[in-house]
Amino acid sequence: MTSYPIRPTERHTGQDLIKWIALITMVLDHMRLAWPATSDLFVLGRLSFPLFCLAVAINVSRNQPGELFTRSNGRYLALLVLFAALSEVPYRLVSTSGTFNVLVTLALGLLVAWGVQHRTIESLVLAGGAILVAYLLSEPLMFGFYGVFVPAALVLAIKRPELFALLPVALCAAANSRTGLFEQAAQLEPFAILALSTAALAPLLGLALFWAPLPFKVVPVKQWSYWFYPGHLVALLGIRNLL
Repeated sequence: MTSYPIRPTERHTGQDLIKWIALITMVLDHMRLAWPATSDLFVLGRLSFPLFCLAVAINVSRNQPGELFTRSNGRYLALLVLFAALSEVPYRLVSTSGTFNVLVTLALGLLVAWGVQHRTIESLVLAGGAILVAYLLSEPLMFGFYGVFVPAALVLAIKRPELFALLPVALCAAANSRTGLFEQAAQLEPFAILALSTAALAPLLGLALFWAPLPFKVVPVKQWSYWFYPGHLVALLGIRNLL
């Protein structure tokens, strides 16, 4: 298995497919917030976070090492922070988890991934600050302290898969440890085993799609996807209030 280099301006079919799967499985997972009878879709939802992290990692890995303070990087972080803020109110209204929305975790994860990619003083300071914030806010942070490291682990896996392919597997399993799945899996409960297995294997599925020479085109996932996140939360809240 070798890394799959792509030019910074090149559209990659596998990357768009990864984003589509992440979006679809996120919606399927969140359907239980409006329709509790669909709670079994939680298992498929375990694909979503690792694949969103992989989308972040792919973007980071396309940066030239050392070129941190670029317009595109600034826009990327600004969009994540902006839509994390916009999404927090609808997320709190529709969810009972008590955590921040996932874009907060992804924004912190982006900073840590920049530290791995660029390895400059500035990038390492940003990464260290993000890790400190994740440690202090571990409880209300979706996917907790471990979740913040998943994008960085996937950057390493893209660069050196022979050494690091299993690192995001372990982190994705650990990031789901606060839901009680470990304890349930230890008691051989099939639902918990399936959910943990899905979360753990999601990075490998995503990397396989990224590296595979796909013989078809995929509709690009562009900046509309930022609006989709708070939009789908508002839609679910409206549906729940109507039922």
